[in-house]
Amino acid sequence: MRLPAVAGHFYPADPVALTRLVDRLLDAIEVPPGEPLAQGYVVPHAGYRFSGLIAAEVYARLRRHADEILRVVLVGPAHRVPLKGCAVPATGLWRTPLGDLPIDPVARVLAAHGRAVTDDTPHAPEHSLEVQLPFLQRAVGDHLPVLPIVVGASTVDDVADTIAAAVGAESAGTVVLCSTDLSHFLPDNEARAVDERTAQAVLALAADRIGVRDACGVFALRGLIGWARRAGLAPQLLRLSTSADTSGDLSRVVGYPAFALHHGGEAAQR
Repeated sequence: MRLPAVAGHFYPADPVALTRLVDRLLDAIEVPPGEPLAQGYVVPHAGYRFSGLIAAEVYARLRRHADEILRVVLVGPAHRVPLKGCAVPATGLWRTPLGDLPIDPVARVLAAHGRAVTDDTPHAPEHSLEVQLPFLQRAVGDHLPVLPIVVGASTVDDVADTIAAAVGAESAGTVVLCSTDLSHFLPDNEARAVDERTAQAVLALAADRIGVRDACGVFALRGLIGWARRAGLAPQLLRLSTSADTSGDLSRVVGYPAFALHHGGEAAQR
């Protein structure tokens, strides 16, 4: 079992406080009536104080469609352990203050087919995927199999292949979540300009237009875009923000995105 690494730091360790916080964030989002469940989403991974409301844009939508979701594929960066390619966990359960989530056995299939290595080392200290779990538990429930994939230096095609293999031929009921923040530690006006260019690249499904400093989860994000292009998905910008919106500090900010990737429809919708 993987135990929480950032409970009490990125989000409350107390289950009652955590439940109240996540539910309050989810309740603050108005999901448009009739909006379908997307095949994939982009969600930030900072402390809930800073990016929780932007993350809630995604999870409020998952809550609306909780009865349609059978499994979730999580992809995000390895911040603390150097990694090339993709890694899936060997552990069978991941614990949060809200309970345990089962790891999807497809992790073993990915490793057996060379799409990822099995290695708990980059997962153990990593926050980018862990911070998504309490939101998932409150939005969809703790019965849901999750497939955590940390992504290191990789090509677009390699990550797109891994995501496609993780989703499988029958994609109904599977949601892909890509965890990434955007620009880091620029003045707010510069950050918003950089993040707007990155958003336009996502909306155009142009992975090559996203620089390595434009997103901390750049390899996961680029791969997601490559997979979305192949799958014929249409991006929608749900929200774009910076840490200044909550902290008030305009001097050094971090950018936070929320996107949806829908089947059909028109790309580049805001």
